[in-house]
Formats: sequence, structure tokens, C-alpha cells
Amino acid sequence: MQKISIVGAGRVGETTAQILAEEELCREIALYDVREDVPEGVALDIFQTAPFFEFDCRLTGSNDPAIMAGSDLVVVTAGFPRKPGMSRSDVLAANVKIIDEVTDHILAHAPHARVLVVSNPVDTLTYRIAQRTGWARSRVFGQAGVLDASRMAAFIAEETGFSALDITTIVLGGHGDTMVPMPRYCTINGVPVGQFIAPQRLEAIIERTRKGGAEILALRKNSSAYDAPAAAVAAMVDAISNDRKRLMPCVALLEGEYGERDIAMGVPCVLDERGLARVVELELDDRERRDFAHSVAAVRADIERLAAL
Repeated sequence: MQKISIVGAGRVGETTAQILAEEELCREIALYDVREDVPEGVALDIFQTAPFFEFDCRLTGSNDPAIMAGSDLVVVTAGFPRKPGMSRSDVLAANVKIIDEVTDHILAHAPHARVLVVSNPVDTLTYRIAQRTGWARSRVFGQAGVLDASRMAAFIAEETGFSALDITTIVLGGHGDTMVPMPRYCTINGVPVGQFIAPQRLEAIIERTRKGGAEILALRKNSSAYDAPAAAVAAMVDAISNDRKRLMPCVALLEGEYGERDIAMGVPCVLDERGLARVVELELDDRERRDFAHSVAAVRADIERLAAL
């Protein structure tokens, strides 16, 4: 990948740029932000770490959206973060205005790019960008499930003492309290997690996963999570940039999968050089179907709110 633009030079955007540069997942990173001089300062600061981390990816920053020109991928992190006690849906009204403007900039300056949405509420805003651009779902998708799955894996590692490297997890549904962690599909080096964790403890991990972002927000007090979200973005970018064909839970526009259409939800997807190559349907049991339907209803409620915003 030659060029990646990051919209929003806040904590998530800055940390994402740092990881992408260190891992040399592209030749150029452009940071765009409306705050005067901020993206330039972030780009310069990160580029000055190049001698230490031994990368030669170039970083630039600007308040001019034209800096996105020629991007292969645009990562959207801009928006108002939630505060303690707020849900991701609570920032919808403020963030949809920002996202609409960002979408217009992408259409004007990076019309051939793929778009990876991070801003919250990510399911609804991914849907919004897809609707405004009219682009195929392979080009507009969101980051959430990769982050939620990594949180669940970390909690399982804490509970069992096993290495996090051997833990594979998957989370479906909306990125919020109605997300659907899938313990039936979670393993420790191929062994189902139920072999090592009692049902009651596993239920506690599921609930903690649903509230993983809120837990960090309550602890940090002055900011939401940014290290793990940035690492999740980098994992997705790596899959696309290196055409890895990785199976990862992402926010995708559904076209009949799981019985749903005209909605963006977290589902297992294959990522390759095209972006989101395809959606993978899992067999769900009765409880999983109920939980997924509940999550769908929550995301649809936010999508219906868009008409009034």
C-alpha cells in the first residue's frame, strides 16, 4: 500500500499512525485534522521516532483535506469521544455531522480509496458513509469486532493464565452493550475455552467484554481507550496491505447474511487487498440468534435516528 490517510489526529489517530509507521504498512501516512497545526505536529513527532524504530515511512499533516489525495485507504477516527456514563450511541448526533463532512472530503479528494471507520457509533457511521458514497461494501467497513475479540482474549488469558498468543475469540453484533461474544467459537490453541473456564466465569467474561470500553473509560477518566483500538486498526490494515485473506470480525454492510439487509453490523469477514472480500456466515444456536437479533434492533434504532439528524 502506498498511502494511508488518517482523519483525526487525536489519541486513536496518533497511535494508529505510530503503529502503521513502525510496521511500515505503507510508504506514506497523511494526517488530516481541523485543529490548526495539530496534524503537522503529530506527524513531525512520529517521524522523529524513525531513527529509533528504523522505519522510513513518511508522515505529513494538514488542515487541508486535499492531503488525502491519492490515498489507498482512509482511516476515519474523527469525532467526539464519549464521556464516563455515556454510551457510544450518545455521541451519534454530534459525530454524524463530522462524518458527513469527512465523507464529502473523501469523495472529493480520495474517490478511489477504501474507508475503514473507527469513529463511534461505528456500526451506524459505517452505514452512513456507505450510503453517502454509494460504494460497494468491499470499500467501506468498520473496526470493532477485532478490538472486542482482543479484549475478550485478554480477559480469557487473565482468567486461565494461558498465553494470549494461543487464544482465538470472535465477537458479533453491534459495537456496544448489545455485542454478542461467541464462546462456542473461542479456543485456546484449538481447545474450546469451556474446557478451562466454568460457565459462570465465562458469563462474567462475556459481560466484561461487552463493557470493555466503558471499563477503560471509567479508569482513565479523561479519555477513552486508544492503544488497543489503534492496534486493532493496524491488524486490519496489515491484512489488507499484505493480501493476507484473514478472517476477522468487522463491521460490514449485510446483504442478506444472517437474514439482514440495509444495516451495518459486526460479522466475520475476510480481509484481503480488495478490502472486505466477503462475509462469513456462522451457524448460530437459539441463544446466539436471540442475542444477535437484540443487537440488530439496537443498531437499527440508531440508523432510524439518522433521518432526524
